[in-house]
Amino acid sequence: MSDIIFSKDELITLTGYKVPSMQLEVLHRRGFYRACMGRNGVVLTRAHFEAVEHGQDSVSAPPRKVANLSHLRPA
Repeated sequence: MSDIIFSKDELITLTGYKVPSMQLEVLHRRGFYRACMGRNGVVLTRAHFEAVEHGQDSVSAPPRKVANLSHLRPA
């Protein structure tokens, strides 16, 4: 049985980068929007990876929060 999350070596192989911030950037660009930064580096679950790879999780990204700046007036 494989681990529930990808190992550091697997993430390096998958992304081509050793630096976690670069790994996360590559994963997000490839549609793995649930990948996140954990205490020990990037966390990517196998379930999410498999779902994206099989086209079952096609959401491009979660909605971004937008700042409410309606109280500001132009100078």
